[in-house]
Amino acid sequence: MAKLKKQLHLVLYRKYSSNLKFVMMALCVFFVTLFLPKQARFRFEYEKGKTWMQKDLYSPHSFSIRKTNEEIEKDRDDILKSVLPIYQNDVQIVENAMDAFNSEFETKWKSSGIPENNKGIYFTDGNALLKNIYARGLMNPVKKYQRSGPNYNFSLVFNNVSTQVNTADAFNMSDAISFIKETIKNNKKIENQDWLIKLVSNHLKANYVYDEQLTDKLEENALNSLSLTRGMVQKGELIIAKGTMVNSVIYQKLESLRAAYEEDAKVIGNRNLILFGQFLLAGLIITLLMIFLFLFRKDIYADNRQLALILLVITGMLVGLSWAIRIKIPSVYYIPFCIVPIIIRILFDTRLALNIHLLVVLIAGFFVPNSFEFAFLQISAGMVAIYSIKNLIKREQFLISALLILLNYFIAFLGISLIRDGSVTDIEWLNFVPFIFSVLLSLLAYPLIYAFERMFGITSDVTLMELTNTNSKLLRDLAFKAPGTFQHSLQVANLAEAAIFKIGGNTLLVRAGALYHDIGKTVNPQYFIENQNRGSNPHDTISYEQSAQIIIQHVHKGVEIARKNNIPEMLIDFIRTHHGNTRVDYFYQSFLKNFPEKFVDENIFRYPGPIPFSKETAVLMLADSVEAASRSLKEPDAISISDLVERIIDYKLDQDQLTNSNITLKDIETIKLIFKTMLMGIYHVRIDYDIDKH
Repeated sequence: MAKLKKQLHLVLYRKYSSNLKFVMMALCVFFVTLFLPKQARFRFEYEKGKTWMQKDLYSPHSFSIRKTNEEIEKDRDDILKSVLPIYQNDVQIVENAMDAFNSEFETKWKSSGIPENNKGIYFTDGNALLKNIYARGLMNPVKKYQRSGPNYNFSLVFNNVSTQVNTADAFNMSDAISFIKETIKNNKKIENQDWLIKLVSNHLKANYVYDEQLTDKLEENALNSLSLTRGMVQKGELIIAKGTMVNSVIYQKLESLRAAYEEDAKVIGNRNLILFGQFLLAGLIITLLMIFLFLFRKDIYADNRQLALILLVITGMLVGLSWAIRIKIPSVYYIPFCIVPIIIRILFDTRLALNIHLLVVLIAGFFVPNSFEFAFLQISAGMVAIYSIKNLIKREQFLISALLILLNYFIAFLGISLIRDGSVTDIEWLNFVPFIFSVLLSLLAYPLIYAFERMFGITSDVTLMELTNTNSKLLRDLAFKAPGTFQHSLQVANLAEAAIFKIGGNTLLVRAGALYHDIGKTVNPQYFIENQNRGSNPHDTISYEQSAQIIIQHVHKGVEIARKNNIPEMLIDFIRTHHGNTRVDYFYQSFLKNFPEKFVDENIFRYPGPIPFSKETAVLMLADSVEAASRSLKEPDAISISDLVERIIDYKLDQDQLTNSNITLKDIETIKLIFKTMLMGIYHVRIDYDIDKH
């Protein structure tokens, strides 16, 4: 009872699996529809310098013509130039400076060494200099206003009265010091000129003080009056006729109409209808995906975990697009759309990756500018991403794939730019920067793949590559405890990989399955002939039934060991199916021969199965049997190897071991030829290309 409760969620999962499938579809459509931008989309596509190929366009309503960014920037600069910076004439600064000069003069005079009778001259001339400078005005120029030279006009405020003054009419700090030096040098009555120059200069402080806060407020008020439009287009007015080139003036009118269409609630109509339209589109796309899975990938359609992963990837990408549009990123090409086909290709297959990528791009095309251009760039890049990792063998392929995607973007970008501008010099190369960022971000697919594997229990080619490393713990144990079995597994892996490559299938999966298929032999390695020393056979001391059960147990033990070490289920399938439900014929026939009078339960001598249910598992079964049998050949030659391969494979066919594996007779003939050729190479036999005639 406790066990039943523990597995209740699994029972419910199976019972309501079909309902769960439709719930996940509905959630996907709901979230995509919820987050997609809700403004209506302008239905016309146009480019500056291109011919308008659609019907004559008349204005559906009156609207203002928006200024271009360049025009707005120019008007902004003109407004800022017209606003004079504000300076305050601070009398208090002057009074403080004069008082400080007088006080310091008295203090330093005693130690100056200048005759006492000259004190009046020094004091009077120093005061006069400071008063003269402050009367004219002392200021610090602000660099941002020196647009056309060192001098500029400004508004001087004194007693709440503003006067326009030029910086040339006032002193700056360097000019004031020069004036002090020149005046004192020309005064012959003053003997210790440097002493007075230093003393007067020390009390210079700008009395024309820049009022940044007030100036900024004036500039802000002026900019608020900046008009963003110029002129109007009246309702019913012809905007552009069919066959007319889209020049700068018409282009700005079209841009203004598009902006008004997407922003004015009265123009876009009922938002609920927009929501319903998005729901129809998202629902159509998800339905097409489900039909594709039902027709061509029933295994994924039946597996809600895998289906959930696919719907999560689609939803995540479209929600990410919506978020990017909402925050108004400079370019939609910053978004790494290639991350979707990369993830789906590595976790599933090429057809599904291409299908999903096309569907995602088609939906995204409704919400981005220049949708055809966008679709061309993203579809071609997605195809390159998929093709470049078709056979994932090395991790370097990730980087190679990224470089190929970037190359595709560059070629497509260059081609589109040449078509649009007709000139290399007019290409705006900075617009290619988003594609570089997009490719870099697409490398995030690889940590995401690892996360999805753990979350949804899916095994990717990346994981299979890691598992085929012979330095892994299980394979090291196999090599140490059962070296003969380890060598056998390596040979089987080579045979099976070559065969599946030729007939079509997952070569990496077959190789991994072959390396682990006999992992259960590490429990009792001495009972398997490839691990036995000559003259030592433990089967001689036990019954035929016991021997058969020990041999059969290596399948059960292999499954236990694999699961204990978190080996993926898709590899455990190779362990379970590599003998199918065949008999352990040697011990079965020995029992019949030695005990003809006894009743025999054939199930004691039969593997539990199941039989292979894929091309990969079927090829492994054949490679395993052929390689093991080939070791019994005393003098291997072309004829004996050919006969052996034919006999072993025909026996598997007779025993109905390949009926569920979706493998054709043509595939079987190809497999036979590859096995014969490779075994002859292994045993250094001269290949006779007419061996099938013997």
